[in-house]
Amino acid sequence: MSELKGQGGMDRSKAVALLILTATLWSTSGLLIKLVNWNPVALAGTRSVFAAILMWAYLKKPKLNRSGWQWGAALAYAATMITFVMANKMTTSANAILLQYTAPIYVVFFARLFLNEKTTRIDWVTIIVVLAGMGLFFKEELAPGAFWGNVIAVVSGVAFAMTAVLLRKQKDGIPVESVLLGNLITAVVALPAIAQGPFPDRTGWLVIIFMGFIQIGLSYILYSIALQHVSALEGILVPLIEPILNPIWVLLFTGEKPGMWALVGGAVVLCAVTARSLLLTLRERKNKRS
Repeated sequence: MSELKGQGGMDRSKAVALLILTATLWSTSGLLIKLVNWNPVALAGTRSVFAAILMWAYLKKPKLNRSGWQWGAALAYAATMITFVMANKMTTSANAILLQYTAPIYVVFFARLFLNEKTTRIDWVTIIVVLAGMGLFFKEELAPGAFWGNVIAVVSGVAFAMTAVLLRKQKDGIPVESVLLGNLITAVVALPAIAQGPFPDRTGWLVIIFMGFIQIGLSYILYSIALQHVSALEGILVPLIEPILNPIWVLLFTGEKPGMWALVGGAVVLCAVTARSLLLTLRERKNKRS
């Protein structure tokens, strides 16, 4: 991973590839969480401990008092982790992930406010098509009720958007330090839930360790690197393939088949995100030649 640490030499297409790999790792969370019989807040905090260990080893000598932007991103990250777990506890998983992934809407405003990144016509078209596709994707699963769980899921989406924008704000620094700090904050907040017990079995611990080091730790290192080379909005739009990949893992490992609307909605999201990335890549190459 050390060769990825520098900023030079990485073009947009490579950064997008890192985002796709990140989303693939994130998408395994739903399946893995089901394998661990433990309080979800305790699980999230313990997972963050292992993620912090990996990030500390990656950074070697992290500076955790670099700037207010670092602490802002760390708090936004911790809020994302904690509120998403809470939302999954208080409403359906489908509602939680759909409402969290309204994040692109908030990124548009936060990116203009903090980064002065303007939103183009293609960005707005992509956002509208993606949200419509996600609505189709979850058409058969959306459930009414659980008002406060849904509210917390929306808060999770706002926190996720703020995380992407504030990590992007540190594109000339070391944004992974913010994620390390965010994992430490998440672990501290989860301490009361961890202390309550009972603890998971050996299989559960193996899953938690894998989630900490790979599914969260490695993925957010890659995510932080990628955000140094793409816009904040793209850093949210490409990972939208996460909720599409999630049921694929469930299908492969449990045999649970998605419905027709889920397949149509998933195809719409993938096509919209892919088309936007290809158009921007072609435009970038054309500009380089001229």
